[in-house]
Amino acid sequence: MKQEERKYIARNKKASFDYFILSTYEAGIVLFGTEIKSIRQGRVNLKDSYCEFKDGELYIRGMHISPYEQGNIFNRDPMRLKKLLLHKREIMSLFGKTKQDGLTLIPLSLYFSGSRVKVELGLCRGKKNYDKRDTIAKKEASREMEKRLKEQNR
Repeated sequence: MKQEERKYIARNKKASFDYFILSTYEAGIVLFGTEIKSIRQGRVNLKDSYCEFKDGELYIRGMHISPYEQGNIFNRDPMRLKKLLLHKREIMSLFGKTKQDGLTLIPLSLYFSGSRVKVELGLCRGKKNYDKRDTIAKKEASREMEKRLKEQNR
């Protein structure tokens, strides 16, 4: 899919800091009307969310969708489990990888693909503290190089 067709709603910036992202997957998500309206307003948070397997299906836990202001009785619990839509083959493959290799599935971003809401999942391995310090050092070094290049070009 082309990058231009995606309209990003939310991104999990903390995921790239806390995890090594090995591969990504695209999944649909089961939502209700008031949740879609709230997502269109950008009132969603992926910060501490993760995926879990339950009865052969994949769910997102910890994704917060704020209640829609005009939703009254139709609003759902903001922290409810949200079912992900993937082929059975993909679910079983991901289940095997997470159980055998000690990997985890983390939602990386939420975006519109046409009129549908999609979730980008990352198959991730956790970083240790020294990996995080190394990442910070590399970012600071690249920022410093950019700053020096900018000063030289003046």
